[in-house]
Amino acid sequence: MQKFSYWQLFLVFAKIGTFTIGGGYAMIPVIERELSRRGWIGGSDLDDIVVLAQSAPGLLAVNMAIYAGYKVRGIRGSIVATVGAVIPSFLIILLIAMFFTNFKDNEIVRRIFQGIRPVAVALILVPAVDMARKGCTSWWTWLLAAATLACVAFLKVSPIWIIIVIIACAAGMSTLKRKK
Repeated sequence: MQKFSYWQLFLVFAKIGTFTIGGGYAMIPVIERELSRRGWIGGSDLDDIVVLAQSAPGLLAVNMAIYAGYKVRGIRGSIVATVGAVIPSFLIILLIAMFFTNFKDNEIVRRIFQGIRPVAVALILVPAVDMARKGCTSWWTWLLAAATLACVAFLKVSPIWIIIVIIACAAGMSTLKRKK
């Protein structure tokens, strides 16, 4: 792995934070492209970062910046990457909050936000499809993913309950397999 400066790490994550509309999931392909292009992180490392970021409490985008920064430059790298990822969003939201009341009824602004919505959906769907391809390796895992999607999207079941049930079922199946 080549050596690079904290400033380079900050700029990469500032770029990612500036141009990923749609939040953490929209960042996944951009982080992968930016870090792998520079040779900072390989494919399996990125998968680990995504899994760790999803399992930790907090914002996915911030968690990914923390883990990716740590992976490439340690604790200081995690701080630099996180600040780089957060500052652009903070400044953009601050500007919107300061000036949006003056433009909220403007037809052009309204249409811009309407145009951004489908782009954000697509940016979130791309990593979701990639994760499904990598994570669903059997008919059983595809069925589980589809059932989870149906429960959350259509039946409005809390993801917390689904996670609890899956953990209990997996623990029970593991215990049964050990006894046999």
